[in-house]
Amino acid sequence: MTPKAELHCHIEGAASPALVEKQAAKYGVDVSGIIRDGRYQWHDFTSFLKAYDVAADLFRTEEDYSRLADTYLSSLAREGAIYAEFFTSPDHARRAGLSPEAYTAGLADGMERAKAKTGIESRMIVTGVRHFGVEAIEAAARFAARSGHPLIAGFGVAGDERVGEVEDFQRAFEIAREAALGITIHAGEFGGPDSVRAALDHIKPARIGHGVRAIEDPDLVKRIADEGIVLECCPGSNVALGLYPDLASHPFGKLRAAGCKVTLSSDDPPFFHTTLGREYGHALDHWGLDQKALLGVTRTALEAAFVDRKTKAGLLDRLPKK
Repeated sequence: MTPKAELHCHIEGAASPALVEKQAAKYGVDVSGIIRDGRYQWHDFTSFLKAYDVAADLFRTEEDYSRLADTYLSSLAREGAIYAEFFTSPDHARRAGLSPEAYTAGLADGMERAKAKTGIESRMIVTGVRHFGVEAIEAAARFAARSGHPLIAGFGVAGDERVGEVEDFQRAFEIAREAALGITIHAGEFGGPDSVRAALDHIKPARIGHGVRAIEDPDLVKRIADEGIVLECCPGSNVALGLYPDLASHPFGKLRAAGCKVTLSSDDPPFFHTTLGREYGHALDHWGLDQKALLGVTRTALEAAFVDRKTKAGLLDRLPKK
């Protein structure tokens, strides 16, 4: 089994239907409107967001979040993953009635439990949400910077790319960068290539979440390759949400051929009926990557991981030498 690494997954979006149904029973909530026959039900971006919010609202305590992180990471490990980063949201924590500190502690407990069982290493990336506004994003950055939690390794911005201007988030990223956190930002998903260019110009991230619509601008693709920006690609998510009609149309292969550093992730896996293993399988089936090339994708992800040098070296040592 090819060793795998994931850099782009929203932890609330990683909750399986089975786990959500258990949580619903615990809190006496009817989820038949979003889950049928063991699968999430949605038909467009708006109904996806509704299903996501209903599921996320069923995680309300530190114990709930510990179970979520443990379940998600253990499932990744069964598919061969040795490393994972996931996005956390202080705003979701507050909606659940938890402080960001308690939310983080619950997730960390689950991360440690999964590591003890499977050996998987993991880290958290705190995110601000674009459509919640600049003040909320800066508050998330301040929390990430002052937390000091050893498993918080990065800061990013997610949410609706069509809301706000990237330059408005510069202060938040300055706060995170001053705290030596890794920097990533969602761009080039629902926003076009201009959103990627704005992120590069104003934020100067090490990684871009998605970034695939850069393919529409050859000069931008060359810039990404020349600057060594790592793209956190999520092909299954992009097809499920209608960015591309099918995997054959997805630009992962073209971006890789153009010299861009590309990785594979699952985004909100059960909502898009995918897993990290399936994403690696797509690369094998649709873009002609062999096992050596897939291992290269994992190596790229590990080299871009927001971890200390010793941890990174240990992870890279777990990859086959040939």
